[in-house]
Amino acid sequence: MRGKIERLQKILDESRYTVAICGSGMMEEGGFVGVKHPERAYEIEEKYGDSPEEIFSSVYYNTRPEQFFRFYKEEMLKIAPEPTASGEIMAAMERAGRLQCIITANIYDHPRKAGCSNVINLHGTIYDNKCPRCGREYSLDYVMNSRKVPICEKCNVPVRPMVSLFGEMVDARLLARAVDEIEKADTLLLLGTNLDSEVFSSYFRYFEGSSLVVIHQREHYMDSKADLVIIDQPKNVLPQLQF
Repeated sequence: MRGKIERLQKILDESRYTVAICGSGMMEEGGFVGVKHPERAYEIEEKYGDSPEEIFSSVYYNTRPEQFFRFYKEEMLKIAPEPTASGEIMAAMERAGRLQCIITANIYDHPRKAGCSNVINLHGTIYDNKCPRCGREYSLDYVMNSRKVPICEKCNVPVRPMVSLFGEMVDARLLARAVDEIEKADTLLLLGTNLDSEVFSSYFRYFEGSSLVVIHQREHYMDSKADLVIIDQPKNVLPQLQF
């Protein structure tokens, strides 16, 4: 492991433009099990009568808002992942000029809360909530503290969490920004994800840099395509770097 850490340090020190892509493993290292995980999906369907894919959808939000928000608050907000050392280290990397951009599909915005500034949240964040009619913004506390459904005080319609629901397309502007950052990257750092990622695999073809680094907890058959692979959680690896 020591040799791989030293190699990673050298790659980052010599990189002119580094982009980190943060996958679901970054939530797992904070104690969160995704709602699509087979065991949790089964428990959710037993509890709510429908699958997570059905409940966390625009159709459910529009037609069964009370059930949608019960699921959203209980399963995604109250048991959100805890921040880990990864966020603080990425912020230190950014300040030291060793990390230029973070691209993430995680909705909890941990990198920005840890002090990172150039973050692309492909799927939005739990902190952005708006009325779909007037555009008035509401806080996370407003959503959490609502008795059942958070209602716009002006329009009397359910507030919309500005996160991507299952089946929705990524905002074209965010997609274009992510592609542009990956194209500029000399080093692409995959944290908590792999090259076969359901979310990110289509982005990787835009990378034409020199170093592709993967840090994730489980070995994957596509690891061989990376220049450096470290099998561990990012929170255990990144703090060993010096910036």
